[in-house]
Amino acid sequence: MKNDSLKEQYRINERIRVREVRLVGDNVETGVYPIAQALKIAEDQGMDLVEISPNAAPPVCRVIDYQKFLYQQKKRQKEQKAKSVKVVVKEIRFGPQTDDHDYNFKLKHAKGFLEEGSKVKAYVFFKGRSILFKEQGEVLLLRFANDLEDYGKVEQLPVLEGKRMIIMLTPKKGAGSSSASKAAKKPETAVKPEQKDEKKPS
Repeated sequence: MKNDSLKEQYRINERIRVREVRLVGDNVETGVYPIAQALKIAEDQGMDLVEISPNAAPPVCRVIDYQKFLYQQKKRQKEQKAKSVKVVVKEIRFGPQTDDHDYNFKLKHAKGFLEEGSKVKAYVFFKGRSILFKEQGEVLLLRFANDLEDYGKVEQLPVLEGKRMIIMLTPKKGAGSSSASKAAKKPETAVKPEQKDEKKPS
């Protein structure tokens, strides 16, 4: 199916219905040629005429083996897909009057999300008349961002969308790796000598 969609993207040989084209390729002299001459040049080389830029004036065509061209395009698409990193967004919900215990619990989760490279979308949900506390919600979100400044930076300041006030945080580069290296050092000092002499209960 993917190959078929690639084939449909490009016109080749007799399917190219224009008066003239700009030729490019390894074994041709770059320039503008009447379509009949361009087709003959490709045919003489045992190659195909492939339209690669239909919107140019005149359209740009390459003299190349069509199957090889499709293979190159497929390979390029795979490379681009591999390079594009999928961004994960984790959501954290607060109430307008979140207590310190709940706040610290969610703060800990947010640190973990940012360390693993995920974005954090934190929001205060206002139910009913609690919308009167929207300033309180904004203060809470700004405090949250401030407490996470070593792990992430603010991508979007608090903004009210319907019944939710939202802030977006994006991970800081290197924040996760530095924390990971600290964590890696801890086990070395964690083992106490006394633990080795503990006797098993009889």
